[in-house]
Amino acid sequence: MAQDLSEKELLKMEVEQLKKEVKNTRLPISKTGKEIKEYVEAEAGNDPLLKGVPEDKNPFKEKGSCVIS
Repeated sequence: MAQDLSEKELLKMEVEQLKKEVKNTRLPISKTGKEIKEYVEAEAGNDPLLKGVPEDKNPFKEKGSCVIS
């Protein structure tokens, strides 16, 4: 799609995107970093990548073995 647009149209789209982004509220990383750390630590118990998936609820567990005679 970008190949079909002229340079002027691309620049206009970029300016419009920047106008949208400038309206976003910004917070200092010192505050948001603490909040993210607290959230991750609080949710660690529910993370299947950290604690694993129970064998009975694993949708990718092999149902049976393959036997070739």
